[in-house]
Amino acid sequence: MSDSAPSICVPGGRGALTSGAALSGFKKFLLRGNLVELAVAFVVGAAFASLVKDFTTSFITPLIALLGGKPDYTRLTVEISGTKFPYGVFVTSAITFVITATIVYFLVVLPTQKLLERLDRKQEATERECPQCLGDVPVQARRCRYCTSEIVPTTEMPR
Repeated sequence: MSDSAPSICVPGGRGALTSGAALSGFKKFLLRGNLVELAVAFVVGAAFASLVKDFTTSFITPLIALLGGKPDYTRLTVEISGTKFPYGVFVTSAITFVITATIVYFLVVLPTQKLLERLDRKQEATERECPQCLGDVPVQARRCRYCTSEIVPTTEMPR
């Protein structure tokens, strides 16, 4: 008997893989950074959605009920030809969606955009516009790559 690991045939593959190699590849796949980050983002997103739904049910729906008079939208239905359509569930979900989108935009997207703008301002420019054709050329270029006009590199420009 051989002490080597059992082999696994892969259809369309070249030869056989050892079970150790297959498990090692599977382990690398599971522990890749982006897969783990995606799993964490999914779990946090689900918890956040639950939190916003509960917030909507606990605070927003009763506030709207003060105006409209119906405290529980999930029980709202319309009946057509003996079939009930529970549109209140949709109304509650739509309110939750709008609130979630608003919170994500103002607390995640907008601050991230502002942060990226600040980081971009601190980086040195690598290109500038050609004064003749307005094409982007490297900062130290002496001739435009598009219109071939001569330009003064920014490092030699008087301040």
